[in-house]
Amino acid sequence: MKLENKVVWVTGASSGIGENLVYQLTKKNCKIILSARRESELERVKKQAQLSDEDSLILPLDMEKPESFQYAFEQVLNKFQKLEVLILNAGISQRSLAKDTILEVDKKLMNVNYIGTIALTKTVLPYFIEKKNGHLAVVTSVTGLYGTPWRTSYAASKHALHGFFDALRAEVHDENIQVTIIAPGFVKTAISINALTADGTPLNQMDEGQANGISAEKCANDIINGIEKNKNLVLTGGFKEIFGVYLKRFFPGIFAKMIRKLKVR
Repeated sequence: MKLENKVVWVTGASSGIGENLVYQLTKKNCKIILSARRESELERVKKQAQLSDEDSLILPLDMEKPESFQYAFEQVLNKFQKLEVLILNAGISQRSLAKDTILEVDKKLMNVNYIGTIALTKTVLPYFIEKKNGHLAVVTSVTGLYGTPWRTSYAASKHALHGFFDALRAEVHDENIQVTIIAPGFVKTAISINALTADGTPLNQMDEGQANGISAEKCANDIINGIEKNKNLVLTGGFKEIFGVYLKRFFPGIFAKMIRKLKVR
């Protein structure tokens, strides 16, 4: 499929990968719904992208409040009369050891990354099924394919997304609904700055892996290409992270030894 002139909803659109997705989609003359918690940052992205009021909708959304999703979706349909692509990009990361992390942090990671994401998917899914058309794209992480230290519940939430959307793809194939999972490695965004530590407070610093990651612009471009090619899985990131996916698959014993020694923060 081509994304030109499509109606696309992007969550986590206020910064990082989501922000750059908006810029890429603007070049394709898409009509874009921008969602995140911070309305002022969404307005900034809209202005930077030079989006008109006619071609965009600022729609603040909290992924921990799924009870608001149906009303939000109604606003999308009221504005554009249709939705063709939903890019589920909102999420939060973690930088803490399991033994130190309070349970409330584990719950928050699952609520934001997994429960919120599938809740929004289930809000939109009946519409896609009725229309027998639609594309769901979910941004997970390579940690959805292999776990790394300091990200136990983050990895769990991303693994859960892979399980859900792989299964969903099979369920909706006959409804002409496409499902693309995007698994980035390190991307130079503020995700580590906002990552939750053991007591739930943000890390408030850019870690080395993130600082040396690929640009958010490149990641967004890879995502757009993957969606347009109807890929089931898009891997994007540095050599080390992508290599880890294949090492885990073919040589799990070697991978298990290496991941203990690799610097992941």
